[in-house]
Amino acid sequence: MDAGERSSDSTTTDDGPRYGRPAPGTGDGPPRRGWRRWAMDTRPLRRPAYRRLWASTVVTAVGSQLTAVAVPKQIYDITGSSAWVGYAGLAGLVPMVVFALWGGAVADAVDRRKLLLVTNTGIAVTSLLFWLQAVAGLESVAVLIVLLALQQAFFGLNSPARTASIARLVPAEELAAANALGSTVMQTGLVVGPLLAGALIPVIGLGELYLIDALALCVTVRAVVRLPALPPLTGAVKRRAGVRQIAEGFRYISGHKVLLLSFLADIVAMVLGMPRALFPQLAAETYAPWGEGLALGLLFAAIPVGAVLGGLFSGTFSRARRHGLMVIGAVVAWGVAVTGFGLSRDLWLAVVFLAAAGVADMVSMVFRGAILLSAATDEMRGRMQGVFTVVVAGGPRLADVLHGTAGAAFGPRAAVAGGGLLVVAVMLVLAAAVPALRRYRV
Repeated sequence: MDAGERSSDSTTTDDGPRYGRPAPGTGDGPPRRGWRRWAMDTRPLRRPAYRRLWASTVVTAVGSQLTAVAVPKQIYDITGSSAWVGYAGLAGLVPMVVFALWGGAVADAVDRRKLLLVTNTGIAVTSLLFWLQAVAGLESVAVLIVLLALQQAFFGLNSPARTASIARLVPAEELAAANALGSTVMQTGLVVGPLLAGALIPVIGLGELYLIDALALCVTVRAVVRLPALPPLTGAVKRRAGVRQIAEGFRYISGHKVLLLSFLADIVAMVLGMPRALFPQLAAETYAPWGEGLALGLLFAAIPVGAVLGGLFSGTFSRARRHGLMVIGAVVAWGVAVTGFGLSRDLWLAVVFLAAAGVADMVSMVFRGAILLSAATDEMRGRMQGVFTVVVAGGPRLADVLHGTAGAAFGPRAAVAGGGLLVVAVMLVLAAAVPALRRYRV
């Protein structure tokens, strides 16, 4: 990579013992052999601070999905309208985007541990308020939308600080493994959480789902309390967190090709190749002989299940050094798998292709996240993660509009297959035109 794109604090400038790092050359142990080479790389869990942060994620990954299911369910029960569910989603997206960008600047200006304490407490309080309104029987869509917007604002502030902190808790060579551990937990939550919510709603009701989420967030707050202080490395220099600092983050991205290409890779994969908006139509038409309900459930579950499997067997790829090539290969593999899904008439073959796409997505998430943490300096990591949060949240929603329109014009299978082919073509053109990403090594 170019000298201007190298992090100034990658592995040797941080205070290792203070942030849970081992002394150089220690702690890695002998190379793993046999099946262990394929199993998930758990080296980051040897770092006590990272282990606390990760353990809290295990709990909240499922708990957050309980609220994610309960809110639209309650809104639909009150209104009987899917349109209101969609409006609520938009009401949550806007503050999340705004506060993620601002939260990235804040994370670069303050002690990230303190910011995590404030924001996790805020998320827990909003979950408690969700529970109180359900117990009180308010049945007010306005209250639900306000609480959802507030919770997503706290999430927007929280996410950049949480992810940017990882680079201070593990050494650079373990960033990919740490991202694999975190991403696998989150994807597992996407599978287990909704299933658990569906099973619990008839038994305990919606209100108690909010309460369970609030209690799970208390575990997160306790874990954050036990983290080391994570102040800006420039210590005595006081920073602000305003529009100017946010703009500096975008200028930083535009001046560092590796970072810019990592964002573009995700936009290409998600906007052109995420076909979820067409799942209902495909389930009703192409895969109807297997049962529309079964087909729809399998289509929605296949990608996160594939991602979880990819994470569980991430031992080999999480140790790779050429992170740029891994991102390029993963995005191309995603495009190929989506194309195969679009061409498949057999439901089970379609599920296999979507699961393969999930594995590719996991690889892409792991290495894009590692690049953002290793190629950016610490004073910019929060802002990079803020932009990353916006891209991850916004890309699939843009894809819903694009694929829904294309599906109506050309048919769902043609739209899906065409999107997958576009992903492959555009990613290969970008990789050929800008060599910085394919040359990047940790």
